[in-house]
Parts: sequence; structure tokens; C-alpha cells
Amino acid sequence: MKKILITGCNGQLGKALNTLWAARTDLELVNTDVAELDITKIENVLKFASEVKPYAIVNCAAHTAVDACETQEELAFRINAMGPRNLSIAATENGAKMIQISTDYVFPGTSPEPLNEMAPTGPVSAYGRTKLAGEEYTKSFADKWFILRTAWLYGDGKNFVRTLMNVAEKNDEVRVVNDQFGSPTSAAELAKAIDSLLLTDNYGLFHATCEGQTNWADFTEEFFRLAGVKTRVNKISTAEYGAAAARPAYSVLDNMMFRNTSGYTFADWREAIAVYMKENY
Repeated sequence: MKKILITGCNGQLGKALNTLWAARTDLELVNTDVAELDITKIENVLKFASEVKPYAIVNCAAHTAVDACETQEELAFRINAMGPRNLSIAATENGAKMIQISTDYVFPGTSPEPLNEMAPTGPVSAYGRTKLAGEEYTKSFADKWFILRTAWLYGDGKNFVRTLMNVAEKNDEVRVVNDQFGSPTSAAELAKAIDSLLLTDNYGLFHATCEGQTNWADFTEEFFRLAGVKTRVNKISTAEYGAAAARPAYSVLDNMMFRNTSGYTFADWREAIAVYMKENY
């Protein structure tokens, strides 16, 4: 039986992986969150990994509060960069595969068309900088690595969809930006993509988002429609919203590596959000 060490197991992706792999008899899941394993401490990571001897490490842990990262960049660096570094070292020492989850925020958001894995990076926020550093450390220290860049993730936990659904309960209208474009991605879809790679030697960097693109306001209108919510969506600009951290204006990812190396295909974002809303609302 192959042991799979999952960090950040209580997050959206960690929960989705547990749901997907619950019935698997060939995998033994070793679930950890910060209470069980502090990935920022190399000694702890090496000791834990030597005891578990995992077949693969799936790093779902991250400091994802984008605005908070602007004033907590050193903390974000420890979690988003040093964490993957430490796990990658431990993976190499134990002959394990390393699966690192990254983000569309490694891009500046200035591209006029979908970004494939060869597109030049250029993060415009502390979150993006620290996640890019995590990618580089993974490449440097892991012998067998997969890096999956995803975007606009939602699942079982705190996310954009749940936040807006809660706001809609108490308000007749909501303000949502309509000049940031990306691909909303279901944690369940991302979990299936990880599963498609897990037992393979198809290593490398992968873009991993649901197909198609939209903006935050139109995305909101779609899941409101699916839930029968009548709250009005007032479309505003990013400048009007005034967030602390800069966001990429256009970060639609092209899943070129999946398409050309495995044939794995994500669901369209509309199909994925319809499944999520049916299951949760």
C-alpha cells in the first residue's frame, strides 16, 4: 500500500483529495495540518517523513490570504516557499514524489491570451512572489516533482462562492469586479487531475484549471442563477474595489501540458460550478 502524505489536509483541496481517495485500497492517506506537521521547520519535516516513508507528498498547505501577504511577506515566504523546499528535500531523501500546488498569481496579468506553461512569470504581489519561490525550490530540491498551477479555487471551505452566497443572504445587491479574468476551478476537479498524475512518471509543470474563462462578476451571476438567488450584481472595477494587493487582470491558464502528455481534460467551469452548487446549495 502506498502512503500519501497530505499537508494542509483541512483545506479545500485536502478535503477533496480525501473524498476522492476515500475508497482506494491501494493508498494509505497520512493527513497533516499545521498541528501535526509544521512544514516551515526542516527538522520536523525530515523526521516526520523518515517515519512515514511516503510514496508521494501532496503539499496543499499555503498562506493564501492574498491581501494579508502584503504585510506578512516573511510569514508567507516561510509557508509558501520554505515549506515546499523542506518537503522537497524530505521527498528526495525518501525517494518520494513531490506534488506542489501553485497559482496563477505567478503571472503579472498582462497577457492578452491564455497562458501556457512556457509563459514568462512576473508576480505583482507578495503572495505571487512567495508561491513562485516555492515552485523554484521544488524544482531545485525534489528529484521527482509535479507542480500544478491552479486558479480561483473553490470547494469545501472558505472560498469566493461561499462568501458571496453569505453576503447575498443579507443584501439586495453586491459589488463584484468585472475586469479580472480567470478560470474558476473546482477543488474536486483539481483532485482528479492530481490523481491522474499520482502513479505516473509524467513529471513537470502543469497548468490545472477548469476550461473556459470568465470574470468575477459574471461568475457570481452564474452561481446566483444556479442557486435561484435574486441579489443584484453591481459590476465594478478593480480600482473601485481597492484591495491591498495587486491582482493579475488576466490570468487564464492554458492546460497545454495535460492536453499533450496525458490527455486529461478538466470540466468546463460552468459544468463544475453547476455540480458544486447542486451538492452544496
